[in-house]
Amino acid sequence: HVQLVESGGGSVQAGGSLRFSCGASGSIYGDACVGWVRQAPGKEREGVAAIDKDGDEYYADSVKGRFTVSRNNANNTVNLMMNRLKFDDTAMYYCAASSIWTMSPAFVAYWGQGTQVTVS
Repeated sequence: HVQLVESGGGSVQAGGSLRFSCGASGSIYGDACVGWVRQAPGKEREGVAAIDKDGDEYYADSVKGRFTVSRNNANNTVNLMMNRLKFDDTAMYYCAASSIWTMSPAFVAYWGQGTQVTVS
């Protein structure tokens, strides 16, 4: 059964904005850190941003001040707003759930299907 369903992403010019949403099943949303991991071409996966059940937020240094993660408790959704996008933000983005809020890929328990973000 599906645990994480993501939507959003797409293509944008540098300096633009994109938004992601990730719907999580109740057990995941209530217990785990939910966020995003990305993988750029030729690079390893890296944690980008996450939010835990208490609303505490994590951001990778490369996205601090540009990305904002938030929770919508009404529908078990975690959102990622990405502003001032750069060419280096081009990657496949995966919604993920983990007990580790830095979203280290080795500790991710659940993965979304992945969505491409292209910044030109």
